[in-house]
Amino acid sequence: MSQARDHDGAHWPIRPFWNRVAGTRASLRRRVVAQLAAGASCLPMLIVAVIVLADVLGGAGMIWLPMLAAGPALAATTNGPRGVLCVGLLAAVLGATLGARDGVPGGELAAVLSALLAVTLASGLASALRGRRERVLAAVRSVAETAQHALLKPVPATVGPFQVAVRYSAAAAEARIGGDLYALIPTPYGVRLIVGDVRGKGLPAVGTAALVLGVFREAAYDEPDLLAVVDRIERSLARNLGSDDFVTAVVAGYPQPGQLEVVNCGHAPPLLVRAAGSVAAVEPTHPAPPLGLRTLTDHTPGLQVLPFADGDQLLLYTDGVTEARDGGREFYPLHEGLARHVSDDPAHTLGELHDELLAHVGGRLHDDAALLLIRKPASAEAASEARNGGKGGRDLAAEAA
Repeated sequence: MSQARDHDGAHWPIRPFWNRVAGTRASLRRRVVAQLAAGASCLPMLIVAVIVLADVLGGAGMIWLPMLAAGPALAATTNGPRGVLCVGLLAAVLGATLGARDGVPGGELAAVLSALLAVTLASGLASALRGRRERVLAAVRSVAETAQHALLKPVPATVGPFQVAVRYSAAAAEARIGGDLYALIPTPYGVRLIVGDVRGKGLPAVGTAALVLGVFREAAYDEPDLLAVVDRIERSLARNLGSDDFVTAVVAGYPQPGQLEVVNCGHAPPLLVRAAGSVAAVEPTHPAPPLGLRTLTDHTPGLQVLPFADGDQLLLYTDGVTEARDGGREFYPLHEGLARHVSDDPAHTLGELHDELLAHVGGRLHDDAALLLIRKPASAEAASEARNGGKGGRDLAAEAA
């Protein structure tokens, strides 16, 4: 992890400005596309009306009448079968009327109307098939969302003594989950959390992520020692993974006030934000191999204990964030980005980071990316949240149990 760059350079005010501009342009493009999609269903009728108007004004007869087939053809992409048939019927009636008005020979007019009928029927069939595919896709999305809630359970804004925020983006098109994983649960031994990255993508990676999270949730409740939790995950992966598969992960725990335990298994070092605002990478003092590869090396994970006072924050992330590149092939500078956007509200901090990350890559990530930020509020802040009805931690404990 690179250290923070010199903030006195003139480029720092410029880069955030252009990131904001890029984010604004991306948001504007999304709004324009949404508005165009909303009015697309009326476009076939508009095309038919334009062709009829051109024929009426120009009196060109057969030159324009064949163009009426564009109406039902386009309707197949925006309307259902009934809408396609309505557009086709309207085009046929108007075509027959205009052909009779312009004195088009009967044989030629019949050929045009027959072609229009054939295009309408073909477009209706295409529309029906498109609707069927959309229904299947909607069902798949529903299953994916259900799987996401079962695998990556929603994390409330407060868990135990912490304020918490999570941002997750799957790289696969239309996907809700991927090979990155996270979990944060209150246990009898304090709040424990994990952020990891499975080698590979797709369904095999999702299956491995589900295995890791299932073992973690059980072991976190059963094992008083955080290293024993990691050992349980390692043994399970050794039984179930192939020889080339592995998972990088950071497992952390908060066993007592003011003390944070961290076990890093080949993962990117978390970023620790002190209450004063300084940001530093938590480099592992005992480097260990990724989970699933311990049998290939003599190194074993070591427990790293950090002071974690009121106002301190810890950001855990996956390499989909730090390896995101812009058009110039430059990596996203997470360390500097966190220093720019850190605040007392983890959700706001991650929202700003995520928007800047998307602006950096041009709107779409090419790898799964997960961000999890915890903050230890001061006693006065925690008391204020409790008075405002903060029950997220208790709800999560009941759900996990």
